[in-house]
Amino acid sequence: MMHTFDEQTKQYRQYIEDFLDRKCFVYPQQPQQSLFESMRYSLLAGGKRLRPIFVFDFCRMCGGDWKDAVEFAAAIEMIHTYSLIHDDLPCMDNDDYRRGRLTNHKVYGECLAVLAGDGMLTAAFNHLTQAPYSAETKINAVKVLSECSGELGMVGGQVLDTQSESRQCTKQEVIDIQSRKTGALIRAACILGVLAGNGTQQQLKAADAFASALGLAFQIRDDMLDVIGDAQQMGKATGVDATKNTFVQLYGLEECEKLVCEYTNQAISALEAFEDTEYMTELAKYLTGRTV
Repeated sequence: MMHTFDEQTKQYRQYIEDFLDRKCFVYPQQPQQSLFESMRYSLLAGGKRLRPIFVFDFCRMCGGDWKDAVEFAAAIEMIHTYSLIHDDLPCMDNDDYRRGRLTNHKVYGECLAVLAGDGMLTAAFNHLTQAPYSAETKINAVKVLSECSGELGMVGGQVLDTQSESRQCTKQEVIDIQSRKTGALIRAACILGVLAGNGTQQQLKAADAFASALGLAFQIRDDMLDVIGDAQQMGKATGVDATKNTFVQLYGLEECEKLVCEYTNQAISALEAFEDTEYMTELAKYLTGRTV
């Protein structure tokens, strides 16, 4: 029986939290304890756990046992966390706070923060190999996650973002940045969930379409919150993107609100390829209407 939205979200989050705490970077016999401490500092810092939730629920919607997908979910959360550690560095966004506490490099220094990110990126792919699926499924998972997190995905988006800071971007350029920088990992999470649930080709395409639209809606809302959000509630500084090429800079708040609704509706429409989509539909609406 399906739980209420809040109950299901809590169950998904608790499951990934417990796994990350028990299974990740706990090596009491190894001498490089400062590295593990730094990695766990950021990995266990909380957050929405949005990407693992996508993995879990897309697996469930395909008829799979979502708990079996925990290695896939952990892998993508590691990729996401490493990207945040590096994004906060002085050479990138130079942020002091993340999720309501000091950023990794402020606690452990820049060198260890870089290496902690490197370690998590590498460990993510080891976790993919530990999942209880066929070799073909795991190979496909490695392919998806590497493409979405690497030079064609998130890293490529970060490069486009840094190169665009000194000029005004067009609409397509902003979409090119954000569909890679933010959207690519959401896409990976949804597709990994379908792979874990042994979904069909139609469902893989539908997950891709859902993630592409939702990723844009999510980023537009994020850009809006940088302007109208409360820093204390959000656990990080606001107004930091005032000089960047954001959707708010391009369209203004009113038009952005319309775009959020448009892309959210597109995402929800893509879920027709699945059964029992009530939770994911509500999640999409919640994420794109959030205030924190």
